[in-house]
Amino acid sequence: MTIRVLVADDHAAVRAGIVLILDGQEDLEVVGQAADGEQAVAMARDLLPDVVLMDIRMPRLDGISATRDLSKITDVLILTTFDLDEYVFGALRAGAAGFLLKSADAATLVGALRVVARGDGLIAPEVTRRLISAFGATAPPHGPRHVADLTPREREVLARIGQGMSNAEIAVALDMAEATTKTHVSRLLNKLGLRSRVQAAILAQRLPHDP
Repeated sequence: MTIRVLVADDHAAVRAGIVLILDGQEDLEVVGQAADGEQAVAMARDLLPDVVLMDIRMPRLDGISATRDLSKITDVLILTTFDLDEYVFGALRAGAAGFLLKSADAATLVGALRVVARGDGLIAPEVTRRLISAFGATAPPHGPRHVADLTPREREVLARIGQGMSNAEIAVALDMAEATTKTHVSRLLNKLGLRSRVQAAILAQRLPHDP
């Protein structure tokens, strides 16, 4: 299956470099390039890409605001730098499916797009601990009632999302089909009022015990 990618970055040279990397992969296709968030949202609605590779600091509409709209349409993989934590937290709340540092090499970028496209969340290892700590300190907690709304199987899935497992790994661990795993993930996100798998992972990390 070909993964259709929309690249959004206000620096033409950066976009060109990313496109060059992605065009070299048989399973990736760049379907569009956007120079700002407003253009990215408009193009995503028209092109329906599998993943939007999104910069944060852009003119007209920044990456966080764009992600808030895009997360209703498709998955968003944020490209960020290590000193922009406040933007990363905002993008997380907006529903981004993953975060990757701009210092990542080509293989890491390509792998991240594949991870997000198959429905798994991804956070750059360098910022995972900081994200969990900061988001846990500032985000409004989900009360026990929300987690109690989950079925026992959904709570098992949530716990494993918090451990960083992919859908395929959860399916093996819980002895069920991967399609069934995806269904459980979708349902628990809806019940918890979460926009993305990454938010679920951080919630699971904040719980004192397995849900």
